Amino acid sequence: MHLNLSPDKRYYSIGELAKAFNVNASLLRFWDKEFDILKPRKNAKGNRMFTPEDVKNLQLIFHLVKERGFTLEGAKIHLKEGQKKTLDKFEIINKLEGIKAQLLNIKGEL
Repeated sequence: MHLNLSPDKRYYSIGELAKAFNVNASLLRFWDKEFDILKPRKNAKGNRMFTPEDVKNLQLIFHLVKERGFTLEGAKIHLKEGQKKTLDKFEIINKLEGIKAQLLNIKGEL
């Protein structure tokens, strides 16, 4: 899943991420409560501010739950048992999807 987010930002609001993932902010709040790997900071107003690391973890959770059909408990177990290996595979897939998108753009310009 290739998100359309600015790579230069240090923090992303829950609204930005909900739009990027095309889900409700309430789902992201729920996942924040359910998954220990998510550690967004809260600003003075109490709004969640997600770091780029949180965004990577959200992508991984989204991939497991929405794309691969894991239950929440299944996703939690999968993350705990093989988090490093899963992250490595996911990052490779993510990079390949980005390259594919770039190649399709180039093809479209020909």
